[in-house]
Amino acid sequence: MLEYRDLDPKKKAFVFELDNVIYPEKDYLLQVYYLFSNFIEFTEGVPSSADLTEFFKTVYFHHGEEGIFERAAEAFGFDDKYRVNFDMLHSTAILPLKLLMYKEVLKLLQEIIIDRKQIFIVTNGKPEIQLNKIRQMEWNGLEQYLKVFYATEVKLKPEPDVLSYILQDNNLVRKDVIVFGGTQIDEDFAAACGVDYINVDDILRLNLY
Repeated sequence: MLEYRDLDPKKKAFVFELDNVIYPEKDYLLQVYYLFSNFIEFTEGVPSSADLTEFFKTVYFHHGEEGIFERAAEAFGFDDKYRVNFDMLHSTAILPLKLLMYKEVLKLLQEIIIDRKQIFIVTNGKPEIQLNKIRQMEWNGLEQYLKVFYATEVKLKPEPDVLSYILQDNNLVRKDVIVFGGTQIDEDFAAACGVDYINVDDILRLNLY
């Protein structure tokens, strides 16, 4: 398992994606599905929240989140008009439980701060959804040290524009930076930027979830 002491000590800045890099995205989505299921039961009476939540969970783990509303609507026969509520919850949900970081990533972030290095979050997700996640994350006091950038406001990764802005605005050069990610887009982003890349799996190797 990769630890902070294994990294190049000359690095000055560390760039992280949010979903499935700092925390497991399923922890957010499954709570959104739970809240939507409660809304449907309260509004329509059927299906039960428990049944619909379990359906969402099963579909998510087998097929992912794409098309999950359509699958649920077809299976349980609720109206397509509720898609608005479903989509809105992704941006506005007040979660029953705080989002927790991977413990290995939390340790890494704490050691970066102790070493007085910079941390940036650069996320491709929709800003309103990502902000809702960030607000409900248990940051353990780290939030004051983070700088968040929504790539969609500049240019989505893997285009390098957002990192070019960060470098210029923070008096950094490419050799100062490591990008941590979990997808091919993140890896391509680092390559396009000409900076070092580490897959988060190297940090979480002993305990992915």
